[in-house]
Amino acid sequence: MSTVTNDQANLMLRLYEMRREARLREAREWFVMNFHAKSLEEVMQKFPIGSKENTNMRMVASYWDMCASIVNRGLIDDELYFESNGEAWMVWDRLREIAPEWRTTFSNPQLFMNLEKLCGRLEAWREKISPGSVAKNREMMKQMMQKAMETRKQSAAN
Repeated sequence: MSTVTNDQANLMLRLYEMRREARLREAREWFVMNFHAKSLEEVMQKFPIGSKENTNMRMVASYWDMCASIVNRGLIDDELYFESNGEAWMVWDRLREIAPEWRTTFSNPQLFMNLEKLCGRLEAWREKISPGSVAKNREMMKQMMQKAMETRKQSAAN
């Protein structure tokens, strides 16, 4: 186990406090339940600029990319962060397929790069301590998404 400083622990607690802010919590809940896109075109169709959904998406992606930047710079120990921050991985997993297109479209090769780098290390760490856990997490997320979509369809039918 690595050595963690008081400053790192305090910064982790500050990031957690930010996660509890009502508007960000609302955006995170929306993202988990509703952000499922396979292309930038689909993102723009489903979540157009100026919509609350687009704001939610940007809030969540930028929050976790900011957290990743802090960890990537060594301000928080990787292991300390990885032990309690799986949501960043879920966000990256949803953005992973469309990030290259986003980077090209906006001529910004750094877009979500902090999140990508952090999650690459997170996946390696998870596989080291629990081989197969990354694939298992992806499968569980897929099942949860399918169940949520079925629930939404049933609610709409009633």
